[in-house]
Amino acid sequence: MAPPKGLSRLEWEVMQHIWEMEKAVSVRQVLDKAYPAGEKAYTTVQTVMNNLRDKGYLKAEKIGLVNFYAPLFPREQMVQRETRHFVERVFNGSFSSLASYLIGSENLTAGEIEDLKKLLEERHDAAD
Repeated sequence: MAPPKGLSRLEWEVMQHIWEMEKAVSVRQVLDKAYPAGEKAYTTVQTVMNNLRDKGYLKAEKIGLVNFYAPLFPREQMVQRETRHFVERVFNGSFSSLASYLIGSENLTAGEIEDLKKLLEERHDAAD
């Protein structure tokens, strides 16, 4: 089953914390981990998690009075889907155009360029 389309920035933020906890979690557990200084209200996180459940990203199981939520898709699968979607929209499906854009941007440090070279060499060697 493929993941549904698109997550908002706040939904990604909440999902990141759920994936990191690697078990079914309550709204309170996510709130305490993600926003320990009270940056978000309990009801905000609850609404986001219920929306994620309704959209098909989370499953929920009620134990006593508390809902426990678990992801329906692993993080890697979601990152791949989001990346493909982005490349299709912005670069007409061309990953090489994305790579060219990133390499040509002035935002890469010398260290990041070296890291990219190593990654490409490793990928090239693995393909042989």
